[in-house]
Amino acid sequence: MNADTNPFNRHFDHLETLADTIGESLRAPVTIEDAGHRLLAYSKHDPKTDPARIATIIGRRVPENVVGSLWRDGVIPKLMETDEPVRVRSIDEVGLGDRVAVSIRQNGRVLGYIWALEVERKLDDDALHLLKAAAEAAKIKLLRLQSQKRKEDEERRDLFWELLTDRHPSGPQAKTKAESLGIRIPDATAVVVVQFAADVEEALHQSIHYIVTSSRRVRPLLHVVSGSQLIVLTEASAGPRFEADASEFVGSLLRQLGERLANAPLAAGIGSVQEDAAAVGQSYREALALVRIKRQFPAETGAMTFYRELGFYRHLPYLVEQKKLHRYENAALKRLRAYDREHHANLVETLETFLARDGNAKEAADMLHVHANTLAYRLKRIAEIGGIDFGDVDQKITLYLDLKTDKWSGTTERL
Repeated sequence: MNADTNPFNRHFDHLETLADTIGESLRAPVTIEDAGHRLLAYSKHDPKTDPARIATIIGRRVPENVVGSLWRDGVIPKLMETDEPVRVRSIDEVGLGDRVAVSIRQNGRVLGYIWALEVERKLDDDALHLLKAAAEAAKIKLLRLQSQKRKEDEERRDLFWELLTDRHPSGPQAKTKAESLGIRIPDATAVVVVQFAADVEEALHQSIHYIVTSSRRVRPLLHVVSGSQLIVLTEASAGPRFEADASEFVGSLLRQLGERLANAPLAAGIGSVQEDAAAVGQSYREALALVRIKRQFPAETGAMTFYRELGFYRHLPYLVEQKKLHRYENAALKRLRAYDREHHANLVETLETFLARDGNAKEAADMLHVHANTLAYRLKRIAEIGGIDFGDVDQKITLYLDLKTDKWSGTTERL
């Protein structure tokens, strides 16, 4: 294709004009989207279209059920890997007809997509060449848009970190700064932290951005990916309605991230609702603490979503610091660990299981997969070696907390 036969080898004032030109050249309805599947432009309305395109135009973004289907069918992963046009088979359950898509790329990075419906005819090889040329023309416009958007994103990211690190002395000051960037911070907010198995690659940020911003249950205000964590500031409210919506948001977030990213999320947590914009950092620190505790104690806390659910676990970091300060070690546990090392026994595990089951011998024996008589013998030895009185509730609570704090600080690995 040379300059004379390339209809896109000219300047376009607007993406809408480019979309119309593509549609006329291909004789097909066309949409242009950014990398997050938000609609940027579309060709003039064609009565021969499909429900997915109509919903995209009305909602100004591709519906989540359509995006999910395209991910499951491998369409989007393929578009992210190649700059060649990709044929997309119809998916009737989401109202998607046959179409051809091509990614708009710059140095291997996806800037957006062009979608052309095959309503009346299949696009031939000449049409596919035109579609590639259209992607080149669209790249220029999207780079300009992204340059402007990148500056805005950097300013929003800096604002978010200011909120997370308590850089604003008052809520009104924080809200004023946010409003100057076009962000309205509501009266109540909460922070969500998602922990991944490894640092999130830059190439995955666009997919994460789309998943976060497509939520219908809560309204994400700001988000940032930092190393192996995704941090989201959401609008909140008091009461069970927000908790139900926030739980659904986190569940959906983990599910979609797990389905679409090789770097699967490990845990997520939500800090307390804050009614002062200057206190966002408190919710952030609580969400961080919850995620860390969930990873350290998955069996005990894995089902928790909110910081308030942690109970005594929220005090573990403080208790650990106090133990370090006073160089404290529980004498009974020290003797039991020495016995376990010398005799290759598991009295400490038995004690922790027995205490975790609130002294219910049958449940503890079942969890340890031992006979009730075996457990009774072990408990007798634990009492003798450790000097433990199982009738003393204060002693049992102290033992249980020391077991948890030792695990939290990694002390048991060094003993």
